[in-house]
Amino acid sequence: MRSFWGLLLALAVLTGCATAPDVVLPTAPAPASTTPVSGAGRAMPPSEPTEVRIPEIGATSSLVPLGLNADETVEVPPVSLPMQAGWYELARTPGEAGPAVLLGHVDGDEKPGIFFRLSDLVAGDEVEVSRKDGTTARFRVRGTEQVAKDSFPTEAVYGDTEEPELRLITCGGGFDEKARSYRDNIIVYATLI
Repeated sequence: MRSFWGLLLALAVLTGCATAPDVVLPTAPAPASTTPVSGAGRAMPPSEPTEVRIPEIGATSSLVPLGLNADETVEVPPVSLPMQAGWYELARTPGEAGPAVLLGHVDGDEKPGIFFRLSDLVAGDEVEVSRKDGTTARFRVRGTEQVAKDSFPTEAVYGDTEEPELRLITCGGGFDEKARSYRDNIIVYATLI
């Protein structure tokens, strides 16, 4: 089941990055609309993503599906495998109309993570996502931003879009030793090309 609130959980999963924070929804996620949107002509049919490649920053990873834990926290790739990225399976698949979300650690286990250089991406860079159906969804970066976690642009990141879009999310900014988490999020916005 896909939902706006489920996508919101994907952000919350990265509040710690180097740790696996507890993030609990106050209510269960509501189902997302399955009504086609007007700009969906370019959209690809649903198909699970299998790999992400970001040539500009030398990042390549298989993609593991991420859902919700029993306590309604979002699953994350193991911190012991910081080079492993994941896709939030309760959201759109990359290439479908609407935002798809890929998550990765900036670091973990005292090593750089798969999205260590995510903040280096600029408009025009490309992200490729291989899909189980044998196709590749290619996205062009529109922009990258670093935002404080307490002022995260929820609607801009998770709100429905008419076009197939991709969001890449990791942690960034200074590290709060007391909270054992980064203070900011790095968000990359990309559109299917």
